[in-house]
Order: sequence, then structure tokens, then C-alpha cells
Amino acid sequence: MYNYNKTDKNIWQGRIDSTDNYDSFRWHQWVEIVDLYDGIKDKKFDKGIGFIGFRSDKGVEKNLGRRGTDDGPVTIRKAMANLPCYFKKDLKIYDFGDINSKEITLEKGQEILKLAVERILRLGLFPIVLGGSHDISYGHYKGIYNFKKNKSEDPKIAIVNFDAHLDMRPYPRGGSSGTMFRQIGDMLKHDCNDFRYLCLGVQKRGNTVDLFKTADNYGVEYIYAKDILSNDLWTTLEKIDNYTNKSKGIYMTICADVFSSNFAPGVSAAQPLGLEPEKVIKIIKYIFKTEKVLGFDIAEISPRFDQDYSTARLASTLIFAVVNTFAEINDLDIKGF
Repeated sequence: MYNYNKTDKNIWQGRIDSTDNYDSFRWHQWVEIVDLYDGIKDKKFDKGIGFIGFRSDKGVEKNLGRRGTDDGPVTIRKAMANLPCYFKKDLKIYDFGDINSKEITLEKGQEILKLAVERILRLGLFPIVLGGSHDISYGHYKGIYNFKKNKSEDPKIAIVNFDAHLDMRPYPRGGSSGTMFRQIGDMLKHDCNDFRYLCLGVQKRGNTVDLFKTADNYGVEYIYAKDILSNDLWTTLEKIDNYTNKSKGIYMTICADVFSSNFAPGVSAAQPLGLEPEKVIKIIKYIFKTEKVLGFDIAEISPRFDQDYSTARLASTLIFAVVNTFAEINDLDIKGF
């Protein structure tokens, strides 16, 4: 497919401490690169993670942001390459390549991403989507939603979004990186399903009064960045509990601009103030331990504006926490060291 690329194996390169002692392995020694379209026939997939990249900055451009997120997936992979394997060999990591939207419309790219996420879920894997502009959320969510519907399971999937922005703009001229949650809300309303959306780390300076009114009209729940930073962690977790306890499935997404630019300068819309990574990682792990999370992605990594790959490294650290927590709740973590 001209809009799909298998990952170049040279991207996954790094330090090698041992070629036969698994306890010394790093991710680049363990990841398996697979063609999502030609490489899965008659192949048995073990319990594990399925990476898929979405190389696009069209949504950012349409949202009048700074372009550069199309190189995000490659840079994140390079930052993940040297991560150590803290999970048992039972957990596999598969890299299914990238969807490239350069020669197609954003809407077509999102539709292909939807089908890719569905395919990864059908293989029994946990999807992690590498962005790319945050419009990956529309395709990713639809992939999980359709997977559940096709299995005749409850498709009511709650959204947990770490983001400085609500991304609830109107879309009379098509979607962008600032519209996808409103698009999801409208899709669910059309299907007579509830729209459940929690935004963590939202900032008043990044959203108009009208956007907050729109969010309120759609029944969106949100916690301001200032409240997450100033309150003790348990106050935030209690609010999250009240939200997640009502959900059977959760789609989790992170927009890198939720963090202060001290931690994440390489984003489309840098924030002088924002969340601290340590606290976000604790929240991520807490939500994952509900065993309800069905898919995870990270968006708005823009290498063009990064400094010493700090934002890409932050993304890799977040994914490291996700993968290790996934291993833990599936009893696939290394014990006793």
C-alpha cells in the first residue's frame, strides 16, 4: 500500500550488553518488525504490544499549529530502542510500521488507522499508536469502537485524555487536531451511545470560553492542570475513580503539550506551565491497573522543535511505564531481582 510503510530495521538500533543474556537485553533486541498487511498470515502472535505509527501533521496544519509531527513516530522509536527489557520473555513487542498520510487526505489516513487498530486488536495485542498530530485519536478510538461492535461487545468506551486543550472545536471544513473529541461525541450520538470524555491537565489559557461551554454541553469532565499540580495525588485519583468506575473500557491518549515546555519543548503548541511527568506516570499506572484500558497513544511529538530529543525521550519513558504496567497486570513482569 502506498500509504503504508513497514518499519526500517535500522531505526531500532542501540547498545548491546549481551547477545544471549535476556536480563541484559534492550528493546531493539526484542522488538519484532512485522508487515501489518503481508506479514501476519498464518503467523501466531503471543501476548504483547503492537506499535503502529501515524505519520501526519495535516491535522496540526489545519488547526493552525506548528508543523513537524509527521516525524514523531520515527523519533519515538529511536528513543525507545535502548530501553531495557523489564518483562518476561512471554511478552512480545511487535512493530507494525507506519501509516503515512502525505499523499492522502487526513480523513482517509484516519480511516486506515482505524482498520490498522482493529487488525492489531484482532491479533490479541494491545495497540500503542505513535503520533503524529493528535487527530490520531479519531482513528484510534474508532478502531477500538468498531472492534467491540463487531464482537457484539459493549462499545461504550470512555476517553481519558491528558491534554492542555479540550480539542472540541467545530469542524465545518473537516476535522483537525483540535476537533476529534467533538467528532467522536457526534459519532456516538448518531449511534445512540453515551459520550464519556475526561480531560486531565486542561488549561484556561489554551481554550476559549466557548470551548468550555461546548464541553459542558457534551457532558465532558475535566480537571485543570493547576488543580492536579496543587492538590495531593489522591484527590485527583479519587475524581478519576468516580469516572472510570462507570466504564467497562477506556481509551487513553496523551498530547505532549500537557507537559510544561521544560519537559516537552518539541510540541506543536508549547506550554510555559503544565503537568509534571512523574505525577502523570503515577496516574497512568493507576488507571491501567483497573485493567480496563484498551488502547494507548501519544501525540504531538514534533522533533523539529525538540531540544536534545528531550520530548521524544519523555514519550519513550511514558511508553516504558505503560508497557511495564501492562506486563505487571498480565503477570508478565520479571520477579525477584
